[in-house]
Amino acid sequence: MSDFDDINARGLVLVGCGRMGGAMLKGWLARGLEPGAVTVIDPKLAPEWQDKGLRVNADLPESPAVLVLAVKPQMMKDALGEVPRLDDTLVVSVAAGTTIATYESAFPDTPVIRVMPNTPAAIGKGISAMIGNARATDAHLDLAETLMRAVGRVVRLESEDQMNAVTGLSGSGPAYVFHMIEAMAKAGEVQGLSPDLALELARMTVAGAGALAIDADEDPGILRENVTSPGGTTAAGLNVLMDPDTGLPSLMARTVAAATDRGRELGKDPK
Repeated sequence: MSDFDDINARGLVLVGCGRMGGAMLKGWLARGLEPGAVTVIDPKLAPEWQDKGLRVNADLPESPAVLVLAVKPQMMKDALGEVPRLDDTLVVSVAAGTTIATYESAFPDTPVIRVMPNTPAAIGKGISAMIGNARATDAHLDLAETLMRAVGRVVRLESEDQMNAVTGLSGSGPAYVFHMIEAMAKAGEVQGLSPDLALELARMTVAGAGALAIDADEDPGILRENVTSPGGTTAAGLNVLMDPDTGLPSLMARTVAAATDRGRELGKDPK
């Protein structure tokens, strides 16, 4: 028996098949979702998805098991206008900023689950946070979690109010890390390394440290201390990085706050 038996029987509708939608679809198909059970609504569908047995821009099933909305927040209003009212269908959204109330207006009396994944989902290493409305049962939440586990880990939130902070931290977070790699590489160049060597060292340092942070059964602070010898080179660097006024803590607090605030703005006016 597959986790996707009910979906294979009733169908899944995916509105938007860009980077995130495509990553999820790839994970679902690899885990037993039948291509013929998937209706993809995307007028600009990438060539890689053609001739895969999917139902592309076709009429929607009468009562699909799941409707997944994977369009950008700025496109959500138009997307919702194109989807008819569905009965007995779970609505799952992965769009930043768009609130559950918006979906409840479009789909009255419908279970809705809002999810925030991040871009490492493209390689199955994402982290998704989810919250459902009052009509979303434990079974609905379990189904949504099954779908999102195809692209990484899943956490459940206590309230929708937490979603903007999730967006500011993990949703936008990969871009912060990519910029840190850029900054580390440039700093290495200043100290005499070639651009290619500095970039390779920065990439692998961040990737290795991230993997260790996941696999080690220790607090990140302990891992940091394990690398740091008193009076050594790491301690000298951390004295700068951990400065309470000019270092990373205050900078990261402002960064996540800015992204979180923008998420709230998108929720009020998704234009």
